[in-house]
Amino acid sequence: MDFLRLEHPIVQAPMAAGPSTPALAAAVSNAGALGFLAAGYKPVEAVRDDLAATRALTDAPFGVNLFVLADMPVDTAAVERYARRLGADPAAARFDDDALDAKLELVLETRPAIVSTTFGLPPGDTVERLHERRIAVWITVTEPDEALAAVDAGADALVVQGFEAGGHRGSYADEDGRGEVGLLALLRLVAREVDVPLVAAGGIVDGAGVAAVLAAGARAAQIGTAFMRCPEAGTNPAHREALTEEAPTKLTRAFTGRRARGIVNEFMREHDDEAPSAYPHVGYLTAATRAQGTRDSISLWAGQAHVLAEETPAADLVHRWSADARAALDAAGRALGGA
Repeated sequence: MDFLRLEHPIVQAPMAAGPSTPALAAAVSNAGALGFLAAGYKPVEAVRDDLAATRALTDAPFGVNLFVLADMPVDTAAVERYARRLGADPAAARFDDDALDAKLELVLETRPAIVSTTFGLPPGDTVERLHERRIAVWITVTEPDEALAAVDAGADALVVQGFEAGGHRGSYADEDGRGEVGLLALLRLVAREVDVPLVAAGGIVDGAGVAAVLAAGARAAQIGTAFMRCPEAGTNPAHREALTEEAPTKLTRAFTGRRARGIVNEFMREHDDEAPSAYPHVGYLTAATRAQGTRDSISLWAGQAHVLAEETPAADLVHRWSADARAALDAAGRALGGA
């Protein structure tokens, strides 16, 4: 994917479990930016349907995001204690890899412009196989050492996820303190280590934010939370409402067993301290609670600047953010010229 062919250096972040839709991805791509589908948590055939629906809505390039999960040892006693705390069946907790192999075969068959990965490096010869099908590979990183590993694996670009980002940390390991660097600092640290295009993600909600990451060395800004109130997004109504509130966000394992940033609610307050590191095991334990769909039962994933999200069509946001970014960079240039 040649970044220079994007009319607007804006990428719609893939947001699993609802917000990402074919309508949203197509609206962003049709506006001259880059839309993304989220394959996470979806059955393979549902992802196939999303790909077909998106292609029916746009001829422009778009991407698909896949989870890359490793079956890591977990503290089974801690998981059982957490299950009892929730009143859930401990036997429900289990590992699965989100049907990665089947989803890889699907994207190799259907050939979206880009496949991005989260939580780890694509296995084996995956990158080579994607490249043979002329599919670009983006890998999410949260630390300079992850960036080096991703480049060694053949990444065409890196999604550099700062600490401000909503949703799950894309770190290769769910360890406290890992991947907890602010976006601007992380961009500069990663840029020193690698020579591939960087896509900045985390806390970007407007044109000034786009300008800031471009000035810091990114080739594009990946934006998630600020698209969640768009009419094209599939965001839960209670989640939409929560985004408008002046509420703090926090990293938590309470909902899924992996650190993720969300708006603090009752479930998080009650269970955050006891939640073990066990993903996706814990997600199966909390499924029934989350299915209630209420403000205090669901995971309200959101970045730190969520209150700036607007209820506006996605294409309008893309055009405004691009114009505002250009104005911000022009103003910065004038300030430097007057120094």
